Amino acid sequence: MKFYDKGFIYKYSDYTQVQIFSAGTVVLDMKIYENRVCKSTFKCQDLKTFNRENLNKSYNEMFLKNLFDKNEKEVVHRDKENNILIKIRRD
Repeated sequence: MKFYDKGFIYKYSDYTQVQIFSAGTVVLDMKIYENRVCKSTFKCQDLKTFNRENLNKSYNEMFLKNLFDKNEKEVVHRDKENNILIKIRRD
């Protein structure tokens, strides 16, 4: 998955929602729960399966949720070994 556009991160009591837009169209709408990830383009997956298929099987199950739950202005995760770069910049 590669996205370089603007988006929103919404934090709710039981999940975090990530929406990314390109030219005003939603290109990613993902809800991250404690035990699963749900995207509008596929059924929900447990976190381990999501990591294996989209990141790397070595990633901790809570990696994605913890990454988006950080309240820092800029979050950068660089994994050169697996060729993964995730940048989150908050306005």
